[in-house]
Amino acid sequence: MTLPAMPLSVLDLAPVSAGSTPQEALASTIALAQHVEALGFTRFWVAEHHNMPGIASSAPSVLIAALGAATSRIRIGSGGVMLPNHPPLVVAEQFGMLENLYPGRIDLGIGRAPGTDQTTARALRRSVDQLSVDDFPDQLNDLMCFLQGEFPEGHPMAKIAAAPHPASMPQIWLLGSSGYSAQVAGILGLPFGFAHHFSARNTLPALELYRRSFRPSAVLDKPYAAIGVRMVIAESDERAEFLSGSSMLSFLRMATGRLGQLPSPEEAAAHPWTRQELEFVADRLDGQVIGSPETAERELAELLEQTQVDELMITTALHDPVERTTTLTRVSEMFAKS
Repeated sequence: MTLPAMPLSVLDLAPVSAGSTPQEALASTIALAQHVEALGFTRFWVAEHHNMPGIASSAPSVLIAALGAATSRIRIGSGGVMLPNHPPLVVAEQFGMLENLYPGRIDLGIGRAPGTDQTTARALRRSVDQLSVDDFPDQLNDLMCFLQGEFPEGHPMAKIAAAPHPASMPQIWLLGSSGYSAQVAGILGLPFGFAHHFSARNTLPALELYRRSFRPSAVLDKPYAAIGVRMVIAESDERAEFLSGSSMLSFLRMATGRLGQLPSPEEAAAHPWTRQELEFVADRLDGQVIGSPETAERELAELLEQTQVDELMITTALHDPVERTTTLTRVSEMFAKS
C-alpha cells in the first residue's frame, strides 16, 4: 500500500524537555518551523495549553508572530485557540493583526475546550460565564462577525470594530476530538481538523459526521478534513518505541496530576511500570504511528486509506529536538517516494 499525495503539516506544543528551559523550547519550535518550511510542508500550527510546565505554547498568537518573522512561505496558525478562554473581540484583533503582518499566511484553528482544567479556565476568564459548550456557537458567530467586519442589523455589538481589520480573512478551521465540532464545521462549510492523536476511537465517526453534515459555503465547496497524528520514526521499531517513552510517561503523569517537563526516554525506561499504567498509555497511543520508516509507512498508509483525509498534520513530542526534526524529515522522505 502506497502513501497518497497530500499536504503535510505540523502541530507543535513547544515541549519543554526535562533539563531545558522554555526559552530553549521556543527556539526549538521556531527552528523546527524553518526546517519543515524548507521541506515543503504546508502549515505549522501551535497549540494552546495552560498550567502545564512541559508546554511553552500557552500564547499562540505571540508565538505565531515569532514564527511569521522567522519564515517566509509556510502557513502559520493556531491548533488551536481555545475560544472559551478568550472574548471573541480579543481573538479577532489578535488574528487581524497577524493577518496584516503576514497576509495570506494565517490560519485560525478554533477549539471549544479550555485546553486546561476548569480551575485554570476560570482564572483565564475570571468568571464561570461562557465556559459551557452551549455558549460556543454564539462565541464563534461573534468572532466571525468581528473578523468579517459586519454584524446583523440591530446586533448589540454592531458598532464595535475589531482593529486592525484584516486585509484578508485568516483561514478559519474548527478543531475537535468528538462529533460536536465536526457537525458544526460541516454545517458552516469550514475545514475540520480532528485530534486523532488523543481520540483515535472517535476519528472515523467524527469524519463521517463532518462529511454528512457539510454544506457548501463561501469558504469551501466540498469537505476538507485533516487529522492530527502522533508520529515517532527512528532507525528501528525498538528505537522509536524507546523514544516514545517520553510521551508515555508524560501522559501518565498528567493523568495523575503530576505535571512537569517532558521526561527523557531514559527516565521513562527506568520507570517501574505497572500493568495498569502500561494499559493506560497503550490506549492513549492507540492509532499512532511509531516505528521504523518501513513500519511507519505501512501503518500510515492504512490509516490514510481508512480516513480518506485531505491533509496530514503531524505532532511529535520528543525529548531531543534533533529527534523531532529527524521524524519530520523521514515523513517528508516517505511521501516524496509516493
